[in-house]
Amino acid sequence: MSLASYIGCNIEIPINDEEYSDELFYIGCCFASEFDLLQVKKHQFTTPLVYEVSSHWGIEISECMNPETCAESKMKLMRLCEVMDSYLWKGDFFELYSCWVGEEAEKRDGEHTLQINNFEIDQIEIPEKTLVRFEK
Repeated sequence: MSLASYIGCNIEIPINDEEYSDELFYIGCCFASEFDLLQVKKHQFTTPLVYEVSSHWGIEISECMNPETCAESKMKLMRLCEVMDSYLWKGDFFELYSCWVGEEAEKRDGEHTLQINNFEIDQIEIPEKTLVRFEK
């Protein structure tokens, strides 16, 4: 199984259809099927548009992860927030949810709201099955 990360938003975001990118991550298909996208949209997000954030592994930040993977997830999250900040207007938001492929419809374990430009990356924890709303 693979850990996939999804974003939900109210605006269209350009996707990168390449299977590999030199970027830290890209927005486009990697692990998830169209069915998985529909399930996460229906069961987790409040937004009409859903995208997989592909990086060949999802974004998960927790103490139980190995330090290298956790540090990579922190870099991915910071880059994601930077990219999304360029698309969002003041008062808008995007949502992030990570889970194992096939578990998109399962009950979430938690949720948080953070300001897109005002959080301390080393002070947050985002385990799998946690919905995070990033507000601008």
